[in-house]
Amino acid sequence: MINDFEKYCNMTILSSICDQLVELSNQAFSVNNGNIPKWERAIADIQQIQPGKATFKHPYVCIDTQVDIENLTQSLKQLMPWRKGPYQIGNLALESEWRGDMKWDRIKDHIKPLAGKSVLDVGSGNGYFTYLMAMQGAEIAVGIEPFLLFNYQFQAIRTLISQPLKAYVLPLKLEQMPEGSSFDSVFSMGVLYHQKDHILHLKQLMDVMTDNGELILETLIIDQQYGDQIIPQDRYARMRNVWCLPSTDTLHTWLQTAGFKNIKLVDVTKTTPEEQRATHWIGDNTQSIKDFLDPNDDNLTIEGLPAPKRAVFICQK
Repeated sequence: MINDFEKYCNMTILSSICDQLVELSNQAFSVNNGNIPKWERAIADIQQIQPGKATFKHPYVCIDTQVDIENLTQSLKQLMPWRKGPYQIGNLALESEWRGDMKWDRIKDHIKPLAGKSVLDVGSGNGYFTYLMAMQGAEIAVGIEPFLLFNYQFQAIRTLISQPLKAYVLPLKLEQMPEGSSFDSVFSMGVLYHQKDHILHLKQLMDVMTDNGELILETLIIDQQYGDQIIPQDRYARMRNVWCLPSTDTLHTWLQTAGFKNIKLVDVTKTTPEEQRATHWIGDNTQSIKDFLDPNDDNLTIEGLPAPKRAVFICQK
């Protein structure tokens, strides 16, 4: 996949940083991870399947091919947990934990057209949204995801596509993006609340954008009645490393402080069990949002904090 990325990237607006992206990615893939042989065997098995055309048929990224459900299920389950999706591969429905289509529906009508644009998907996971961005006609859609498992998930899906979309996932962090990175549209969805320094993260997003480029920011927020922000003392909805939950007014101020303009709040939605659910594709830990809420009050998490609610802001550099 990296070879394909290098060949295509050098023909795009990102050509000046292509060599650096390839070198950094190869370094990340060369780490000593005991799971890599298992993941590579799974992908080798998947490569035996005849690839098919990829399309979006709500709610799935669909691949039109013929599969042996039992064998493909066995291979794909070597790559669990499948957080982002869902995917439909032939007659196999890969029901991921998250219904990504629901988030996309809340965003797609508010963003600038992606056709012909360079797009960065920060914290892309296995590339579900990166694929949707490419399907909107992006010149190139690059997902960055430091967790190697999700990169291998991306490779497994890409192996099944006969005419690969202009979508790629690289095993990188935002702070590793080379100087000179220049994307027309940058998506940061479900990432900000994992950052200790939220202003730094926003400035790093700005650094990889073209002038007047668009940022699509989706993150956890709280209602103003709970104050300007909440800093969880331990876990939040059983998630580790949730550093701050701002109100929408506070988040607006953060974006202004980072230097963004034309800041618009376009959506606020409470996370429901329809959107985040436990499925057999997330492995032995089959808990999801229903298990993370107070059993007596679904407006609170099991820790007694406000239940997950997500906002989408759109702004320009």
